[in-house]
Amino acid sequence: MERKILLTHCPDAKGLIANITNICCRHQLNIVRNDEFVDHDNGHFFMRTELEGQFDDNGLLTDLNDALPEGGHNRLVPAGSKRVVILVTKEAHCLGDILMKHFSGAMNIDIAAVIGNYETLQGLTEKFDLPYHTVSHEGLNRPEHEQLLAEVIDRYEPDYVVLAKYMRILSPTFVARYEKRIINIHHSFLPAFIGASPYRQAYERGVKMIGATAHFVTDDLDEGPIIEQDVTHVNHAFSAQDMAKAGRDVEKSVLSRALNLVLEEKVFVYGNRTVVFK
Repeated sequence: MERKILLTHCPDAKGLIANITNICCRHQLNIVRNDEFVDHDNGHFFMRTELEGQFDDNGLLTDLNDALPEGGHNRLVPAGSKRVVILVTKEAHCLGDILMKHFSGAMNIDIAAVIGNYETLQGLTEKFDLPYHTVSHEGLNRPEHEQLLAEVIDRYEPDYVVLAKYMRILSPTFVARYEKRIINIHHSFLPAFIGASPYRQAYERGVKMIGATAHFVTDDLDEGPIIEQDVTHVNHAFSAQDMAKAGRDVEKSVLSRALNLVLEEKVFVYGNRTVVFK
């Protein structure tokens, strides 16, 4: 008995749910869970279906594609863990949270390797018996460094690349190499306080809450499709350092929740937006 996830999106039309589920039934597949959403403003339909049974992938997809309106898409993916490579710099909180959740089984993830541009987090990574690679940027221009980085990443053939406080801006060439597969945590409630020193910016603005945003990386700095966000309250007594300390707890929580959603195939990227089934 196999379990797979059917991901469907197409222009909205009458009877789509019935048509899709009837085809799954004809293929003698059991529907374990079904979620759907219609973007009425743009007339677009999204559906995520968990299926169990014996799969004829090509036959099922052919029947489903024939039943969808023009411009529709179906994708059938195996349920189960996805393979990731994690990029880090020096901050440990996001990496540590992912490593602990992986160790405890709280996150269905296959961590292939951790790569840092410093050696700082090597000891932490190796405590979990995972490979760590240092790919230093010192003395290299950006294309040279990113080529070395990509060579190590590609060795592991990951489904996703996770930026767990990786504090370097990636070039459009690098982003295109892993299009819609790079997930970043930004230490701000986007679109506020884009770029460097967001907690200093927040402190100077006198905000009463700070947040974090997990998003897919695009060529536009910190403006990719948002997966997950959260906030925590602060007040006038918080220094910029206090805000950063409180923000680290939000960052690691938001990144882990976003990763779970992506790894469980619950996120549709739609233009510069996402549809997220929780």
